[in-house]
Amino acid sequence: MSIDEFIQKIENEIEELPKGVLKPDTSYRQLPEWSSMHALIIIALCETDYNVTLTGEDLRSCNTVNDLYSVVKSRI
Repeated sequence: MSIDEFIQKIENEIEELPKGVLKPDTSYRQLPEWSSMHALIIIALCETDYNVTLTGEDLRSCNTVNDLYSVVKSRI
């Protein structure tokens, strides 16, 4: 899995998020479209697609998309 593939999966799952907005250094929680529902979507995506369990604390400890990617990749 590459960071670009990871970003594409997130953008496909979050309909409100315009394609191309997310970059590795994007602080995803600061996006106007971000909500707690999106956190649940990302948790489900990681569980389903990567068999990686993320917690709310994992999401809170990550600042950027790349931080989140690193956590997921380290648990695969």
